Amino acid sequence: MKLYKYFKRFDFVPRRLTFVFIDCFIVIISIWLTFWLRIGEIFSDFLLDCLWLFPIAVIISIPINIYTGQYKGLTKYVSSNSAYHIGIRNISITIILLLIAFIFNFNSPPKSFWFIFCLINTTFASISRFVLRDLLLYLITITNKSKVQKVGIYGAGSAGAQLAASLKLDGNYSTMFFFDDSPNLWGMNLGGIPIKPPSEIKNFEYCLDQILIAIPSLNKKNRKLILEKLNDTNIPILQIPSLDDIKTGKAKINSLKPIDIEFLLGRDTVTPDKNLLEKGIIKKNILVTGAGGTIGSELCKQISKLNPNKLIILEMNEYSLYKIEQTLNKKRISQFEIITILGNCCDSNLIKSIIEKYSVETIFHAAAYKHVPLVEINPISGIMNNVFSTINICKAVEESDVSKMILISTDKAVRPSNVMGASKRLAELIIQDFSKRQEKKLSMKKCFSMVRFGNVLNSSGSVVPKFKSQIDQGGPITLTDERITRYFMTVKEAAQLVIQSAELASGGEVFLIDMGDPIKIKYIAEQMIKLSGLSICSKDNTEGDIKIICTGLRPGEKLYEELLIDDNSSETLHPLIYKGYEKSLDSDFLWNNINQLEISLKSQDMIKSKKCLSKLVSEWSES
Repeated sequence: MKLYKYFKRFDFVPRRLTFVFIDCFIVIISIWLTFWLRIGEIFSDFLLDCLWLFPIAVIISIPINIYTGQYKGLTKYVSSNSAYHIGIRNISITIILLLIAFIFNFNSPPKSFWFIFCLINTTFASISRFVLRDLLLYLITITNKSKVQKVGIYGAGSAGAQLAASLKLDGNYSTMFFFDDSPNLWGMNLGGIPIKPPSEIKNFEYCLDQILIAIPSLNKKNRKLILEKLNDTNIPILQIPSLDDIKTGKAKINSLKPIDIEFLLGRDTVTPDKNLLEKGIIKKNILVTGAGGTIGSELCKQISKLNPNKLIILEMNEYSLYKIEQTLNKKRISQFEIITILGNCCDSNLIKSIIEKYSVETIFHAAAYKHVPLVEINPISGIMNNVFSTINICKAVEESDVSKMILISTDKAVRPSNVMGASKRLAELIIQDFSKRQEKKLSMKKCFSMVRFGNVLNSSGSVVPKFKSQIDQGGPITLTDERITRYFMTVKEAAQLVIQSAELASGGEVFLIDMGDPIKIKYIAEQMIKLSGLSICSKDNTEGDIKIICTGLRPGEKLYEELLIDDNSSETLHPLIYKGYEKSLDSDFLWNNINQLEISLKSQDMIKSKKCLSKLVSEWSES
């Protein structure tokens, strides 16, 4: 340990002089050893006749090595390339010595001497570098012995080999095993490290601190399969960055990070259709309501990459508005105007003013109260916000030059079991009615449409941050029912699909985003515990770390969610976007009851408000 610290404090010049001394010594030994091998005697007359070689070889080799950068390389990072460079230098030294012998008519050894000398000199010089490198790395490991993580690398390919090499140089990791799915590799080794089948990971659980997944090109489906193989272990799992991040230089191969919870989705995202993504945004004035929320803020981020003319962000929460404004200004790619407005979508005059002042062309209406239990407790506020913000925007669009209005809806609007879902379903019915009005117009038709999808991972109301917090606190994890399932999607993909849906919209349709297969919430909880390197406390494992407790379904909560009311939909130009047309209400019936609903809400009559809502949304019952 002391030797390593001394070496670290060693200045550059003394280090260089040390290597000069080593190389000089190697040159002398190489000449003497070559004579011995060639002549067969330790000291011979032939050697004495060629003594000039010793001082001249030293004098020549030093400036050549210095000039060609022999002493600029960092010992810690010596590789096989160094041996090639040393070989080229030594060939040059040998040729110069031959020329000197010829020019000055010195006694010269036979031709075979020069070949053997060059070979021995190169071999010794290369070995000295590798020995010093390994000694330095060993000293680093000894120094950090208490901090060294014993790891197993999943993936014995080129990425795994690079990772092992990087970790060796880092000095904080010791690679114990490689694990790979290919039977052809089992029993072999990579850089002296044995390659074993994944089925044996459990056998080495006692001696591994981490499992590192080193297959950057893995798709999400295969990554999920690997995670399932690791289910039975209690070893923390980390991964290297994606291939794109490594290629673009955003991350290094040894930039380890925890497994993203999104990989539990088990499906690959589809590359956005550039034409669908850009066409409705480039050089246009876009308004996003609820811009500080999970979906709203991601919509703003994605729109900002597509070169709009103006991006107007409307949010009623001051801090959320500040955060998204700062994010957009920091990550802005093109020069466009960002207008931040603190206000409520229920303010009809504000909406009209924004549209007129900034010549808004497209509106993404993401503002809504979406937290089921809170809206269930505060139904009047939930209905007022979700329904009348939609009405205000639709009316303002009808009276302005806005060409397109897209409502961001939810799977909870399908056969709703809670006030929030019912209020969002009513918002959809309002969009349908405004779209029907446009059919009667001969000109200046406006597009009213909606996009419906399920839960977004890591959103403010998602179970993911809740479970993470509970795990950090030592548990237990609470879920309402072990049978409960939900559709999940990453927020980035959801926002991109919403923007593409807007370009496909003609009016009145509901766009459904393919969310993949529904996932059990309990499965997500179990996986999050295991990915944290902890174990589940259960009847079969009473010594586990984290318990999972079922608390019972909350008011208005469903076991399963759906995306369609009427079971018919058609494909669109995008493979993950489907289009459905659902039954609408008679316009007179709709607005007569909305008027009654508004009166009940303003008088804070919760019972009448719920009755009006259930009359409008027949699939939902106030009981």
